[in-house]
Amino acid sequence: MLLAVVTGANRGLGLETARHLALRGYRVWLTGRDEASTTEAAAGLSAENLDVQPAVLDITNDSTIHAFAQRMATEPAIAALVNNAGASLRGFDANVAAATLDNNYRGAVRVTNALLPRLADDANVVMVSSGMGELSNFSAALQKRLLAESLTVAQIEEVAAEFVSAVAHGTHAAAGFPSNAYSVSKALLNAYTRVLARQFRGGSRRVNAVCPGWVKTRMGGSSAPRSLEQGASGIVWAATLAGPRHGENIAPNGGFFRDGKAIAW
Repeated sequence: MLLAVVTGANRGLGLETARHLALRGYRVWLTGRDEASTTEAAAGLSAENLDVQPAVLDITNDSTIHAFAQRMATEPAIAALVNNAGASLRGFDANVAAATLDNNYRGAVRVTNALLPRLADDANVVMVSSGMGELSNFSAALQKRLLAESLTVAQIEEVAAEFVSAVAHGTHAAAGFPSNAYSVSKALLNAYTRVLARQFRGGSRRVNAVCPGWVKTRMGGSSAPRSLEQGASGIVWAATLAGPRHGENIAPNGGFFRDGKAIAW
């Protein structure tokens, strides 16, 4: 049995991703921070005769992450971990910057670290990112730092702290950051993808970032040009990669993709 975990799956892209993974035969743990909506979403997919289990998992709350990781100790190894949960907050100040980074970057780090011991040897980890995190929005100096081959999580955290401080002092533009906390959070998530991919080298696990495009969700709005199915397709593709890591037809590790095609960091 193939097991998948999807965060932020009580609605939108996460729910659509869970549906399509279940349709492919995965047993899916559908997680969300709100118990009622998460249970309801899972029940809807179960009514379609899909193997879906609900669980409360708040990516900003260590206790719920720990509890979920303990729950997974009695399950088969995780074949696919989709870090989909995130937030786009209104306004732009130091508090918004800090909260956005905590959700969209550190949330994925927390969940991934907690579940690493439960990942299958050939597991796929997917970071649901955004084209808004492309480094073309950053200064050349910041691009160089975030693209460094020797980049560490500690160094990503340094950039995160610099951004929040710069926003607080109104100097973020001069420091080379865009005036958008969501963009910065996704750029840091992409940077973490590259760090984790380096850790996975030499094995058969893979981690890739995926931009689903501008999708009709509560976050994306009704004017977005892409459907939920279109947005989820690239996520599902990355979650179900298989095949050799060496030789011909190498399955990617440490890339950034939209619709299964590589895009620039």
